[in-house]
Amino acid sequence: MGELEDAVMTRVWKWNRPVTVREVLEDLQKERSIAYTTVMTVLDNLHQKGWVRREAEGRAYRYEAVSTRAAYAAALMNEAWSQSDNAAAALVAFFGMMSEEQRQSLTDAVRIAQLPETRDENPGSTEDRSGR
Repeated sequence: MGELEDAVMTRVWKWNRPVTVREVLEDLQKERSIAYTTVMTVLDNLHQKGWVRREAEGRAYRYEAVSTRAAYAAALMNEAWSQSDNAAAALVAFFGMMSEEQRQSLTDAVRIAQLPETRDENPGSTEDRSGR
């Protein structure tokens, strides 16, 4: 995403509801001078790229995010990682750039991703269905 696309998507994700070009325009104008047609074009481009869906409302559209900001970030990380000729080295370098808080988030995410799918339905339980 380009800088303006990101600024528009940030609002769509933050508001977490269908938005109009006018709403996005008015919020963007608090930070910069921008034309209605520019915002309309950006939202149309985001629609064509599959980042937002739109529904007609009168003569205008309401736009809504197709996925979350987290899913977008994950796709970016996956794309960057897949371009490395040494995945392990790329991960080590990436981990070296992380703050302590980010490393803790990574540790938590790995723990969640490794949970067996056969866990008991009881969220507080540490036993799986085999009784272990």
